[in-house]
Amino acid sequence: MSIFWKEGSELRPEVPMAPNTSSAPTGVLFEGDSTHTDTMGPIHQQASEDLAEACAKETPEKEYRIVPVWRNIVLFAYLHLAALYGAYLIFTSAKLQTTIFAILMYQAGATGITAGAHRLWAHRAYKAKTPLKLILLLFNTLAFQNHVYEWARDHRVHHKYSETNADPHNAKRGFFFSHVGWLMCRKHPDVIAKGQGIDLSDLKADKLVMFQKKHYMKLMPVICFVLPTVIPMVAWSESFLNAWFVATMFRYTLTLNVTWLVNSAAHMWGQRPYDKFISPAENLGVAIFAMGEGWHNYHHVFPWDYKTSELGTYGTNFTTAFIDFFARIGWAYDLKTVSSDMVRTRAQRTGDGSHGDVWGWGDKDMSAEDKQDATVVHPKSE
Repeated sequence: MSIFWKEGSELRPEVPMAPNTSSAPTGVLFEGDSTHTDTMGPIHQQASEDLAEACAKETPEKEYRIVPVWRNIVLFAYLHLAALYGAYLIFTSAKLQTTIFAILMYQAGATGITAGAHRLWAHRAYKAKTPLKLILLLFNTLAFQNHVYEWARDHRVHHKYSETNADPHNAKRGFFFSHVGWLMCRKHPDVIAKGQGIDLSDLKADKLVMFQKKHYMKLMPVICFVLPTVIPMVAWSESFLNAWFVATMFRYTLTLNVTWLVNSAAHMWGQRPYDKFISPAENLGVAIFAMGEGWHNYHHVFPWDYKTSELGTYGTNFTTAFIDFFARIGWAYDLKTVSSDMVRTRAQRTGDGSHGDVWGWGDKDMSAEDKQDATVVHPKSE
C-alpha cells in the first residue's frame, strides 16, 4: 500500500490521490434493503436508487486535478533502477546465499501482507493468538507497505467502494494507475472521506496493531532496510553493494510489485466465474507470485473466506498453507470459509451482478444469509 510519506504522527499519503469515476458503493446493500434470493429486482432497484442519490451528491469531476507527488515519483524511479541493478548482480557477483536470503525475505514480507494485513486484519477472515500476531507484524514491517492500521483501512475502502472515486487504486483508471500511479499523486477526496466512515474499532482495540502504528517509523527502517543489508555482510561476508542492491532493493521492490499486481492485473485479466459484472478476475499467474491472492473474483465476492479462493492447491495459495499450519498448532483459529452450496448458488446468479460489497467479516452490510451460510473451521477450544 502507501509508502514514503509521513504527516504528523500518522503515515498518510503526502497528498493522496487522483480522480476516478464515481464514489457510489458498487452494489452495497444497506440495512433495510431487500435481500430476496429468488428475484433480484428489489435489490437492483434499491442499488440504482442508492447509486443515483450518491452520484447526485458528488462534486463535479472538473474540480479535481491530478497533482503529482514528486518525492514519491523520484523514490520509485530509484527503487526500480536499483532493483534492476540488483537483478544484474544476482547473476554476476552476488553470493548464492544472498540470493536465497533475498527470496526468503521476500516470502516473509509478502506473508506479512497476505496472511497478516490482508486476511487477518483487513478482512477478519480468521483470528490469531499473540505469538502469530507478533510474527505477522514483524513480517508486515519487513514488507514496508505502511502499518497494518492504515493498510487495512485503505483495503476495506477498496472493497467497500471498489472501482469508484473512493477506491484508492481504482482499476478503471488503467493498469498503470492501479499498479503504482495511485501512489504517485494525491488521493481523490472521496478516498479520504469514505475512509473516515469505515469501522476500524477492531483495529483500535488491538494493542499490537496500535503499537506497530505508533512506533512504525522507528521499526520499519531497521527491519526493512538495515537488517537485510547487514545480515549478509556479517553472516557470509557479502559486499555492501550486493547486500544493499540484492537483499534489500531487489527484494523490497519485488514485494511491492507483486502486491500491486493484485490491484492491477488481477482486476483486468482472467475469468470471472462468480460475478461477471465486476472487474476482479481469477488470475493464475498473480496467484502464484502473490501466494494465493490472485483468485480475485472469488475474493471480492467472498472477502471473509480465509482461503481467498474456492479451488486450488497450496502450490498456488501458499498463504492458505501458512494459516492452516498455524491452525493445526492452535495459533490460528475461527477460520471462516464458504460452503460449496453457497458458492454454487452464488455462481448460478452471477448474471445479475447484485451482490453486496463488504470489506470482510463483521461489515454492517454483510447479509444475514452470508453470515448464516459461512463456515467456521478450527474454532477456538475452551
